[in-house]
Amino acid sequence: MIRIKAGIIGTGFSAMSHLEALKRLPNVEVVAIASSELSKAEKAANHHHIKKAYDSVKDLIGDPEVEVIHNCSYNFLHFPFNKDILQAGKHLLSEKPLAMNSKESKELDELAKQNNCVAGVCFNYRHFPMVKQMKEDLLTSQQRVNLVYGGYVQDWCLYDTDYSWRMDPEKNGPSRAIADIGSHWCDTVQYILGKKIVEVFADLKTIHSTRQKPKAEVQTFGKSDGSDTEEVQIDTEDYGSVLVHFEDGIHGVFTVSQVSPGRKNKFYFDITTDHATYSWDQERPNRLWIGQRNEPNRELVKDPALLSPESASLAHYPGGHQEGWPDGLKNLMLDFYGSITQQEEVGYDSGPSFASLSEGHRIMQLIEAIMKSHKTKQWVQISEE
Repeated sequence: MIRIKAGIIGTGFSAMSHLEALKRLPNVEVVAIASSELSKAEKAANHHHIKKAYDSVKDLIGDPEVEVIHNCSYNFLHFPFNKDILQAGKHLLSEKPLAMNSKESKELDELAKQNNCVAGVCFNYRHFPMVKQMKEDLLTSQQRVNLVYGGYVQDWCLYDTDYSWRMDPEKNGPSRAIADIGSHWCDTVQYILGKKIVEVFADLKTIHSTRQKPKAEVQTFGKSDGSDTEEVQIDTEDYGSVLVHFEDGIHGVFTVSQVSPGRKNKFYFDITTDHATYSWDQERPNRLWIGQRNEPNRELVKDPALLSPESASLAHYPGGHQEGWPDGLKNLMLDFYGSITQQEEVGYDSGPSFASLSEGHRIMQLIEAIMKSHKTKQWVQISEE
């Protein structure tokens, strides 16, 4: 088996999640890792038996042994690093957001189309068996979808002492809750429906206008000891709700929050059709609830023997053996690297399911439309450019 050589940019939560998922693929070897601090890169390399550690992303991109690069850097570095990776002719899997604005993401999309390389964005919730099953059920049954509602809520930003680089718009971008987690909701629901969001009306709010920023760096989901801080102004949203209109007249609404006590990573949605309601919750990922009016409601569990062949290919263990967030990320990696090798790594002949740079670009346009809607208090259409 030919082993594909990969490099990772970053040493934080996202980078380590990618690394652990890649270790579960039989034909991938992570040969290099880069960080702005060589000590961080060397620590990660030593711990995970990676032979090369760089403090220069340019050196990692230029390494002739590295064929694929995972960009898990700060948001403001996504565009310049992604551009350099694509121009170097390397395969790219970028963490979201693809760039800091739609002008940059459009440039990356056009660049990817010009180069003969595989490029994708890490929207990992597409790759859960029950999400795929929902998509298959809606496609094969030809039900008419009427309404979609749900949200993505967390509590890691609840207190004004909670702080990470994601509160800094210079590093994270002008949107936080919408860009960080609302983008996942929008991408996953659009993927299931096969329909784009075309219009939005948003109402956002910042709970803490100031926060206590530790003078030492704190990673996402990390906690400081509360000492040696400075008060800083916060302009990005802590929560918000967005009305959405999809193609074909489907209506919907979702709420995002990073200040909901007790909600650790609740990503959920209901899709209601003319015959049934399909409900999924990421914190209970192995169950798909199906509600009906004139028949008993039922709950489909993750069991390869009960799922469609396409959905079953994403379930790697028998029924009753729980699979979750790391397994969805593994499925994304299988899908992405299957496209690189042009083999059916995911076990069925339906083409790749990972988010393309074109889809990543449209998410950027969607985020900008939501921010504009909140500012103008009007419905805003999503640009098609």
